[in-house]
Amino acid sequence: MLKIWKFFLLFAMLAGAAWAQVPTKGNVFFGYSYENTAISQGDGGNLNGWGATFEGKIIPWLGLLVDADGHYGSRTYECPGVGCPVSANVAEHNVLFGPRVSVQVKRFRPFAEFLAGVGHVSRSNGISDSDTSFADGVGGGLDYKVFGPVNVRAQLDWINTRFYGQGQNGVRVSTGVAVHF
Repeated sequence: MLKIWKFFLLFAMLAGAAWAQVPTKGNVFFGYSYENTAISQGDGGNLNGWGATFEGKIIPWLGLLVDADGHYGSRTYECPGVGCPVSANVAEHNVLFGPRVSVQVKRFRPFAEFLAGVGHVSRSNGISDSDTSFADGVGGGLDYKVFGPVNVRAQLDWINTRFYGQGQNGVRVSTGVAVHF
């Protein structure tokens, strides 16, 4: 019986040591984000804004992610009739969730992610409307450890939305600071 207790004690200590080997328990990111996407048919353009993520690690190479962003700009819309074309201010926000796989290689941490959630767009000043839709994305990036828990991040994602009953495919590029804890 004493051998069994020693085995369980040794197992518990080794499991604790293995858990301590997890390089981080997660990270938070905030930075600049650029998106090139069409909001409605026949329009396209560039939106600038912010991006933020929170990742909690499940195991060393797999985490669960919450990704939020906001992009802003103005667009000119062609329309039939008097007073055209019409300019409008555009704001798009996405909140996405999903898994992220990553591996730490010295100072570098490449990662890939699949995301799904909700997107919302609003247009004002000339055109006043808004729409909410399902959104999904896939992408990846690279963290570079600067010092301690501070990393710089470069990230590229493909984001798909379905505003106004049409599908939009956009490219999102983000850069900023990630803090690992």
